[in-house]
Amino acid sequence: MEALSLNRKHTLLFVLLATLITMAVGQGTRLGFYRTSCPRVESIVQSAVQSAIRSNPAMAPGLLRMFFHDCFVNGCDASILLDGSSSEKTAPPNSLLRGFEVIDAAKTQLETSCPGVVSCADILALAARDSVVQTGGTGWPVPLGRRDGLVSRAADTANLPAFNDPVSVQVRKFTDKGLNTQDLVALSGAHTIGTAACALFSYRLYNFNNTNGPDPTIDTAFLPTLRNLCPNGGDGSRRVDLDTGSVGRFDNSYYSNLRNRRGVLESDAALWSDPTTQRFVNRFLGVRGLLGLTFNVEFGRSMIKMGNIEVKTGTQGEIRRVCTATN
Repeated sequence: MEALSLNRKHTLLFVLLATLITMAVGQGTRLGFYRTSCPRVESIVQSAVQSAIRSNPAMAPGLLRMFFHDCFVNGCDASILLDGSSSEKTAPPNSLLRGFEVIDAAKTQLETSCPGVVSCADILALAARDSVVQTGGTGWPVPLGRRDGLVSRAADTANLPAFNDPVSVQVRKFTDKGLNTQDLVALSGAHTIGTAACALFSYRLYNFNNTNGPDPTIDTAFLPTLRNLCPNGGDGSRRVDLDTGSVGRFDNSYYSNLRNRRGVLESDAALWSDPTTQRFVNRFLGVRGLLGLTFNVEFGRSMIKMGNIEVKTGTQGEIRRVCTATN
């Protein structure tokens, strides 16, 4: 009975997301885009993602993050996948991205089944969704029809959301892409399955704002844990879970950690410190007196919106033969 109830709940969430698509889809993407031209596209991508995550669970947050970084730079056009001495891949914010080989594997299979049909941009959009599902989250219907971009410049990554952005800057960067404050808080929830290198937050533990002390917003009981993981002057590449106590599970415990002042990145912690975003954190937590938000539903809705940022469709761009190079 419990399993039946869970399946019914997931079905209802999926149906709700499907009804929300009409509010988010635009610029030419649509459901069923490859229904006749490549009917197995979703199962092929899903199989590649499943296999990769089974071998290396870190691929799940890697693929999800890659999609974010692609969409926020000149739209969701797979420009993040292009090789080159000064391509987006080479920019500092993208230096630790992982999962490129998963997209390449799916593309290779699709070129065998449906040559010249499925874009790398659509593969990445599907892989991001499938990564969430593989870690216990609820899927959403992914509108397809994106085409691949022809340009990839490291310089264009300057406005990617950063690990130390205050809320005002985060809100501006999301607004510039047609996303609102609720989208910001919902999409930040992707950190429920993510990790971060010590180098990105250790300044908060020892010398925050040149005070020779820790960031006062960090829970004092949590501080020794972080310092043990990231000793002063230690290995900056060591990775630490962004959602303590929920390793590899796509759930809303990320927001509980924010409320308990256990956000690891400064940009995450700021979502609780700032009243503008704290209200949405509380709504995701179901705080009494506020209109609640269901994380899985809202995350999917916001991913659909983000997946339509500045997409190329119709005769724009191209369908690459390989994802690492233009035709």
